[in-house]
Order: sequence, then C-alpha cells, then structure tokens
Amino acid sequence: MPGENLTRVEAQERKATVSVENYDITLDLTTDSETFRSTTVVRFSASAGASTFIDHLTRTVHSVHLNGRELDPAAVNDGVRIQLHDLADLNVLTVVADAEYTNTGEGLHRFVDPVDDEVYLYSQFEVPDSRRVFAVFEQPDLKATFTFTITAPAAWAVVSNSPTPTPEPIEGTTSATWRFAPTPVLSSYVTAIVAGPYQETRSTLTSSDGRVIPLGIFARKSLSQYLDADYIFAKTREGFAYFEEKFDYAYPFEKYDQLFVPEFNAGAMENAGAVTFTETYVFRGKVTDAVRERRVVTILHELAHMWFGDLVTMKWWNDLWLNESFAEWASTIATAEATEWTEAWTTFQAMEKSWAYKQDQLPSTHPVFATINDLEDVQVNFDGITYAKGGSVLKQLVAWVGIDAFYAGVAAYFKKHAYGNTELGDLFTELEATSGRELTEWSKLWLETAGVNTLRPEIETDAAGKITSFAILQTAAPDYPTIRPHRLAIGFYDLAGGKLVRDDRLETDVDGERTEVPGFVGRQRPALILVNDDDLAYAKVRLDEQSLGTAIDHLSAIDNPLARAIVWGSVWDSTRDGESTASDYVRLVLGNIATESESTTIRTTLTQLLTVVRIYVDPATRTETLKNVADKLLELARAADAGSDAQFQFVKFFANLANTPEHVAALRGLLDGSTPLDGLEVDTDLGWELLEGLVLNGAAGLEEIRQALAKDNTANGQQAAARVTAAIPTTEGKLAAFSSLVDSDELPNAIVRQTTVGFQHTNDPSSLQPVVARYFDSIRGIWESRSHSIAENLIVGLYPAGLANAALRDATTSWLTANPDTPALRRLVIENLAGVERALMVQAKDTE
Repeated sequence: MPGENLTRVEAQERKATVSVENYDITLDLTTDSETFRSTTVVRFSASAGASTFIDHLTRTVHSVHLNGRELDPAAVNDGVRIQLHDLADLNVLTVVADAEYTNTGEGLHRFVDPVDDEVYLYSQFEVPDSRRVFAVFEQPDLKATFTFTITAPAAWAVVSNSPTPTPEPIEGTTSATWRFAPTPVLSSYVTAIVAGPYQETRSTLTSSDGRVIPLGIFARKSLSQYLDADYIFAKTREGFAYFEEKFDYAYPFEKYDQLFVPEFNAGAMENAGAVTFTETYVFRGKVTDAVRERRVVTILHELAHMWFGDLVTMKWWNDLWLNESFAEWASTIATAEATEWTEAWTTFQAMEKSWAYKQDQLPSTHPVFATINDLEDVQVNFDGITYAKGGSVLKQLVAWVGIDAFYAGVAAYFKKHAYGNTELGDLFTELEATSGRELTEWSKLWLETAGVNTLRPEIETDAAGKITSFAILQTAAPDYPTIRPHRLAIGFYDLAGGKLVRDDRLETDVDGERTEVPGFVGRQRPALILVNDDDLAYAKVRLDEQSLGTAIDHLSAIDNPLARAIVWGSVWDSTRDGESTASDYVRLVLGNIATESESTTIRTTLTQLLTVVRIYVDPATRTETLKNVADKLLELARAADAGSDAQFQFVKFFANLANTPEHVAALRGLLDGSTPLDGLEVDTDLGWELLEGLVLNGAAGLEEIRQALAKDNTANGQQAAARVTAAIPTTEGKLAAFSSLVDSDELPNAIVRQTTVGFQHTNDPSSLQPVVARYFDSIRGIWESRSHSIAENLIVGLYPAGLANAALRDATTSWLTANPDTPALRRLVIENLAGVERALMVQAKDTE
C-alpha cells in the first residue's frame, strides 16, 4: 500500500500542470478470470514541456503512446504510475494494459455465484481505485467526461453512468460490445461499470424540469426473487420530489439506476446515475424495522449525493466530510419529512450520534474539517467524524442560519458551481449571503477543532423542592479544551397517569463553562430533567442523580421516542466515561427495553448491552451477568407480541449471548421447531444465528455447520458458515480462524469480514489469549501486503479486544513503542488500545 499513496502536494502540482478533457475507455471483459484488457485514450492540456504522471494499477502495461510517440513501458511504468515527460499544450495519451479483477471490493470486483456459477462484476472507485481499471489522473479536481466501450458476454447486462446502449453482437462469438455515450463532466471516483447477468426491473419518473428519467433496479438472478422493487421505486420518487424542490435544481443526470451487488464493502456508493448498494439490502428473510429504515436512509443518502458530491465535488479530500455530512443530514431530514419513517431523527440520535460521540473520544479524533495529507489519511477518515459528527454539526448549522436560508444557499451553490469543484468556503459564501450570518467563527469552533463537550445540569432546591438555582455546566476533554456555544432545549418531565410527561420546556443558548438558566428558578423540581431535549445540540449530556434514578425506574414511561433515545444515550455515555456503573446500565436496559417502540433504539441499545456484558462489567461478575442478561432476553422474547420486531430482536440477541445448558435447550427448540415462539418464523438467516449460539456453547460444531451450508449453499450461506465456524469457542478454533485470514490472501472481502465477526464472538475471552502474539507479529506485514480495505478489516477485526485486560493493553503499548512509523496503521492500533483502556476504566468503576 505505501507505494500506491498520493500526497496532496503531488495532486496540487499535477492540477497546476494538467487539465483533462476526455477519457475514452475500452474494456474487454471476456479475456480470462484474473485479468481484463484495458485501453485508455486521454485527451488533456498541459504546460508545454512539463512532466507529470498518470495513475494505473496494472498487471502488465503493453504499450504507451504519447502524442504519437511510443514510450517504453518498462522505462515509464512501475505498475502504479506511468511517467509522462515533455508534454505539449494539447496531448493524446493511449495506454493498453492488462488490469486485475479483485476480490476485495476495490476496483473491478469479480464474484462467482455459488448457486449457478454465474459471474458478476461491479466497480468501486472511491477513494483511489478507478486507477485499478483504467489509466487516470486519480484526484477529484481533475474532472472530465468519460466514454466507456465495454465488451462482455452478450447475455449480460452492462450498466455505466450513461444510459445503456443497444449491444452490438460480435460475429462468431457469444460476446457483444456496448458503446456508451460520453458522461457529463465527472470526477473519476464516481464513474462506474457493473456487468453480469443481473436481473433488472424498470420504471420512470418525471423530473421537475419535465424530463422523463429512466429508473432501473438490478440484482443477481439468484436473489432477484426477493427484491421489493416497487417499494424502492416509491422511496426513490419521494426522494426525487423532495430534493428537487428543496435544492431548486433538477436532477442533473440522464437516468438513475440502483444496483444491489455482491460482497460490497460499504452500504452504498454514489456513482453518478448508477448507484451500487450492498446486497444485505435485498431481504431474503425477516429483518428488523431498524434495517428496513436504514435502507431508506441509505437510498436517500446516495440520491442526495447526485447533487452534493457528483454535480458539485470537493477539490481535495479534506472536504470529504462535507460530501458525507451533507448526504447524512439531507437523507435524514428527507426520510423524516418525505417518507413513512417519521422518527428518522430519533434513529439519527440513537445510532449516528452514538457513533459520533464514540469516535470523537478516541485518541485519533480529528476536526470535522480534517487535515488530509495523502490517500492513506483519507482512507482512515471514513469514520464517525466524517459522517455522523459532521451530520450533527450541519443540523446545528441549519438551526443557526435557518432552514429556508440554508436551502436557498444550497440552491445558489449548486447553480454557481455545477459540474465544478469547490471548497468549504464556497458553500459558506452562499449561506452567509442568504442568511446574513457570519460563519467564520462558527466554523473555527465547530469544524476546525476536535472533541465533544459534556453538558450537565447543576440544580439547587429549597426544602419544599422548589428550584433556587439552575445552571448548565460545560466541560471539555483535557486534550481538546474548546468550549463551544450551543442552542439547546431543557425539558422537565413528571409522572402523570403512569407516564413521564414533559410539562415544561425552555430553549436557551449555552456558552462558556457555566450558563445560568434563571427561567426555571421558582419552579417545582420535576422527576426528570433532560438537557438537550429534542436533540438540538451536539454534546454528551448528563442526568443529575435524581433524574438518573427516575430514568432507571421509569424510562419506558416516557412517551416521546426521541426523549427516550436521548436518555438511553446519556446513560450509555456516562457508563462509557466511568461515571455510572456498568451494572446500572444493565439494570436500565433490562428494566425498560421491553416497551421501547423504536427499532433502531432497541437494536443500538442491545448492541451496547453486549459490550457492557462482555467487557465493561466487573470481570468477577461477568459469568453471572451473562447468565442473567441472557435469561432476561429469553423471557422478554417469550413475553413480546407474537411476530413483533421486538420479539425478533430479543431472540437474535439472546442467541448471541446464550451461555448455559438451559439456553442451549431453548436454542435447539427454536431451531428444530420443538419449542417454537408464537409468531416467530425461523427462516434461513435466523437459523444461522441460532446455530451460532449453539456453536458458541460447544453444542454444535463443524458437522452441523457443514449440514447447514449444504442446505444454504449461497453467498449468504457461505458468509454465515465462515462467521459461525470462527465462533467455535476453543483456542484451536480461534487460531484456525486467524490463520485462515492471515496465512492466505485468497478469501474474498465478505468472507474476511464475516470471519472476523465470528472470531470476536466469545463468551470466554481466554480462548483469544494465544492469538495476541501472532496478532502483533502479523500486522505490519498485513498492512504492507494487503489492500487497504482488507488490511483495515484484519487489523481491527482480529484484535483480541474481548480480553480487555492489562496484559493486552501492555502488549499493544509495546508494539506501538516499537513501531513509530506507518501513521495510518498506528492510528488503527491506537484506536484498538483506546478501547481496552476504556474497558479497564469502566471495569474499575463497576468494582467500586
């Protein structure tokens, strides 16, 4: 990886030298199973006599022609870059090469469906991977038009950014050629090639400017029966109408295809007019409402990118946050206002903000507007700051300038910079003009400094319980001491008719370390006081002692789901910070989760409960806590409404935590149908989770996994089998899982990812102890030899975090001391260490 890096300085120098007009790219996808022929013709202007380079990751470069001159590939090409000297004012470069398919989800990914042996291809180019497919000046501010010509099997569907042309059969073969029209001006990272026997469903919509926009939805043949295309089309239409109105700019491309592709690394990718999605969004069985809602948010997130990111693109990756934060904010507000998922901001609070707060407390935290020196920097900055904190901060910015002024500024921004590249200041110029607000100081405090503040109420009352003093105290982490201004609401909640009801609310500005709130003086103190009610501010909030007690006993009695989510999040944050005990968090969850109505809140809270039970509680009480929590989850599943989302989630999390013979019997009864739950259908995917619970307890093993795979020999089944196999709870099982990923680079990305999930799944972390030495002996070699995506998965996913003890902390610290270079690798290891150090702190609190 280090040899494939590109620095910002190099990119700036190249931008000063080169301006690109057009790429004409011809790909032959009929050669063999490892490589494809790639021919690139680039037309570009340059400073006469200058030198530069073009990026191309290849197996073999056959020829390089520059302005009619044949260059020696051995002299100008190193497999990563092709050097170009003595440039003219106007240049034509032709490169013919063999490029490699990948199984890592980067470049042009090749997948063979185990169901029918059909081959499926798709591209994934963000950040620097279009260079794996064609010769390209790989940086976002060298935009151009792209003309793709693709030769592939005639029976395939071939999709790119431009509308798909009629294929031209090649006489005497089973192949055909697709000649796509040139694209609009794009950055290379949002171009796309998707090819294979995908099944498609077609529809149309009418854009705000009267154009008829063709719509397509694609999936593999063996999955297409599960695709709910009509629903996806409906959400797409709702998103189009919402964004075209709010952005005051018609959809900027000719068509809109959405393709569900195998072994995808992310949720989706915003290729212009050809969005790719993870196949996990094709539901072959029951999924939680949380996942169903998340799919809608993802659909609208990628649609928002058609304007913010594709139409107008950042100059360099330091503004990546703005692309992703804008899409995160825009998709959430569109989901809440244009679809049936009206509680999308509750979901945002429960999931996105939790992610942001966690990321913002790591040693690797960084300003939203981050310093990006090179490609390695940007690849590790696809994180909770870039997405979730940025989205939260944008929500505050909208409140600061006003929603109408914000949309007016965004509309002016799109009109002024269409098909161009921008920096943050370009957007702020338009927002300042429409709102009259000066944003320089706001940007310094919120975008250019790191860390999250903590807000807590300070309340004094008299003997009768009347408030005599009320203030909000603000603190910051010592390493990130910025104290920021917040606009927030404070809610007062009292018990009435069995419910915790808000009967007073005050919206106020908070600034400085102490802010007096005189509006509550003289008011009777309520049962629960909620700082940051309605979730207006980006800050961790604390409950005072009385409110915490009320929350533990009566959280489920709060009617407002957003208020509940804020309380859940507050107690989680105080637990992670060692201010309240892990045992109290367990009590809060088990006493209140049964009546929680929001699926994402249930899912997020129970996921956090797994962390608490496995690594945060006092190790001396862990076994007992595991048993009690699993007992309670089984009880909750049995008591839940038949067929409900809550019942489904309780069963899934019970299976994850099962740890006694009685739990094993319950899992067997669910799996074989001898003791079913009313309304619960054990489909194939849930069956794998129940089997994993049995394997986790040594009650099933390789033979049972083999039998399950024989019944479900699909891509999903193979991934599940890898995960369940890695969950075998023995030292031998964990070492085998580790070796399968480290000793060979043949496994595809999805199998790698699922194997690490199973590897981490353990009720007895001692099985991970022998992995520690192997892990630290291996990671430098992994970083230097694997692609970025695979390396990051292995370095995070194989870290034996479940041990969460002083020995692991010390081993990690020793490795960091001995390896002072490779900053991007060190960042991942430092984040791993931070997780262990936090666990030790929380464990210590739980022993008090």
